[in-house]
Amino acid sequence: MDVTLLGTGAPQGLPRPGCPCAACATAVGDEARAATALLVDGALMIDLTPGPAFAAARAGQSLTGVRQVLLSHPHDGPVMEVPAGLPQPGRVADGRELALLDGHRVRAVAVDIPGTGYEISGAAGERLLYLPPGAAPAGPANGNGRTAGGGTGPYDLVLLDVQARPDALAKLRASGAVDAATDVVAVHLDHDVPPGPELHRRLAAAGARAVPDGSTLVVGEFHAVPDLPRRTLVLGGARSGKSVEAERRLAAFPDVVYVATGGTRDGDQDWAQRVSLHRERRPGSWRTVETCDLVPLLEAGRPGTDAGGPGTDAGERGADAGGPDTEAEGPGAGRPDGTSPLLIDCLALWLTHVMDEVGAWDDATWEAGGRRALRERTDALVAAVRQTRRTVVAVSNEVGSGVVPATAAGRRFRDELGRLNAAFGAECEQLLLVVAGQALALRG
Repeated sequence: MDVTLLGTGAPQGLPRPGCPCAACATAVGDEARAATALLVDGALMIDLTPGPAFAAARAGQSLTGVRQVLLSHPHDGPVMEVPAGLPQPGRVADGRELALLDGHRVRAVAVDIPGTGYEISGAAGERLLYLPPGAAPAGPANGNGRTAGGGTGPYDLVLLDVQARPDALAKLRASGAVDAATDVVAVHLDHDVPPGPELHRRLAAAGARAVPDGSTLVVGEFHAVPDLPRRTLVLGGARSGKSVEAERRLAAFPDVVYVATGGTRDGDQDWAQRVSLHRERRPGSWRTVETCDLVPLLEAGRPGTDAGGPGTDAGERGADAGGPDTEAEGPGAGRPDGTSPLLIDCLALWLTHVMDEVGAWDDATWEAGGRRALRERTDALVAAVRQTRRTVVAVSNEVGSGVVPATAAGRRFRDELGRLNAAFGAECEQLLLVVAGQALALRG
């Protein structure tokens, strides 16, 4: 089954007509995109794009064999023409199935906004899922292998709005509809992310890719999926966007465990506001664990670890269910122990906590054994990162480029955090530095 993407952009296209933003100004060449439309084996067309006959001709295709045109959403972009000879566009009611004479079967998939998704099966059993702009499959992800369209097993190809709805991809992964071999292609691309390298970097972090208008994809054909790093360290200064970048990297994955190392601070309104902003930004399906005991979490899932210990998902669920320092439990209760991705925010607060415990702020205590105790704690953390089987994204402050601290304690913290960042980063496949909201890859 061949799928030609006559367009890959949002309904208004990219660049948007008359929009002066930087993303639209730089959307040229392969990064310029018409409204998303699919041509399946030259016989089935999903959605319309401006000048579909011309778009098909540019892709080396013809519309003369099209027998069915289906719409997935109300088209709010430029007026779409229906070329002479094409059947009038229609829609399939949710849950209904349409059998075409050429052997394709189309099942309508309910989504959580006005519109309809489509599961398309070819004569040889290949399967793809197409979702309209800004949509996710309706209903919860049940994690029992049932796909969005009601079948079983993962799709060969999924086309969806990864940029605007990474949670849709997370839901498909949680249900088993998307696995490591599924080709995930981002469509409905808009001007919210600068086109070019930044767009492709963000999509790769989600395990997805984008292709130019006119590309033809063979459903079920092997395509190298983006190589997702197991361990990532995100560095940045205050308010640099490092936490947003870390959260973005896991937004398309289910059952994420957010490890908050900062705890609560009674009477500190500024801290409370920061915590509130972080919570509002995180997907509701994520679980939160407030702890500085990171080693058991990193060791969970390794052979020989205690499945019921504090570092396993069972322990995480127990904390979420009844602990006063956690948010509501997410839908990942059935996930195997130790497999949920971890987002640790942040190492600087973890280091502060450990330095408190070993008495690092007192010079006498520091020299009498505090320094050695801190080294043992940081070495244990770094060793756990090296051996972990979990996907880990950690956040830390980059404090070595600013003003030299005025106090001995401040300089000690700066130095120790620099050492920790270097040691932790040495065990990560990917290392990012965030400056003014822009992520710069230092490694990976």
